[in-house]
Amino acid sequence: MKRISIIGAGPGGLTCARILQRHGVAVTVHDRDPGRAARNQGGTLDLHADDGQVALREAGLLDEFFRLSRPEGQEMRRYTISGDLRDHHVPAPGDRFKPEIDRGVLRDLLLDSLEPGTVHWGHALATTDGRTLRFKDGTTAETDLVIGADGAFSRVRPVLSPATPQYTGVSFLEAWFDDVENRHPELSALVGQGGAHAADGTRGLFAQRNGGGQIRVYLIRRSPAAVTGLSTATIRAGLLDEFAGWAPSLRRLVSENDGPYVDRPIHALPVPHTWAPHPCVTLLGDAAHLMPPLGVGVNLAMLDAADLALALAGAGTIEEGLRAYEAVMLPRSAAIAKTLDGRADDLIAA
Repeated sequence: MKRISIIGAGPGGLTCARILQRHGVAVTVHDRDPGRAARNQGGTLDLHADDGQVALREAGLLDEFFRLSRPEGQEMRRYTISGDLRDHHVPAPGDRFKPEIDRGVLRDLLLDSLEPGTVHWGHALATTDGRTLRFKDGTTAETDLVIGADGAFSRVRPVLSPATPQYTGVSFLEAWFDDVENRHPELSALVGQGGAHAADGTRGLFAQRNGGGQIRVYLIRRSPAAVTGLSTATIRAGLLDEFAGWAPSLRRLVSENDGPYVDRPIHALPVPHTWAPHPCVTLLGDAAHLMPPLGVGVNLAMLDAADLALALAGAGTIEEGLRAYEAVMLPRSAAIAKTLDGRADDLIAA
């Protein structure tokens, strides 16, 4: 039996594992986290009917996704920096084109669908040549196929490509607000059940409703450097100065957060990002085609995962499966990446 190893237990890697197992193909997932509850998985995701939901259907999990998701999260509000509501989209009853789901909820759905022992936690990959996996704890594992689903700074990618992610010049500062109905009711009303956006051409703000009574806010700015090492008070004072001309209601989303700010600089891979065929290594998701976060990331990763799993399950050999997958994935991702190339500034467009 061929040994298939997926590096990374994110949505793409787990979706690939689930679909492989549904087709009777054995697979192991290696992840650097010490366990499934080791860290917060982040904010909320909208899974689209024409890609993310396609993958969940192949995984046999679409009905459960609809049970757990929030279709009301498709609501979108756009404000002027003066605080006036400029545009308001409310989803129609029964609209399930791109409902929201928290990252942690989606990950649990996928993890719980896998056979026990599929995920090997605490396995941070150091290097691989495509046959031997060398982990940071000094252990090794032999494999017949390595699938890099390990994100922007993939440890698998160097086997295929010298490309490295480059900073786009735009950075997100993430802030969050807990128990918003009780602690921040005015901000809860401002954001609504989905997302709220405002921008002035130099900086932007995107607030997004999460499950569990939380709102996450992303302050989007052109920034030459990270803010790592600065105190919360110092960052807050600088932000209030930057957003000085904005309405008080929007400035509260900048400054009244519960806890610290988290810096998330936006990187992208060169366009197009391709590689020569390899007999036992491939990539999916951000490891293959990191792009600015303009609504395609997780959906494309999960579609990659479904295409790869089905290609492997239906092929006579691993290499035949990889070639069939890459013949679809590489042109698709190159076309999308070309469309989004250089558009990180769209995130702060007024």
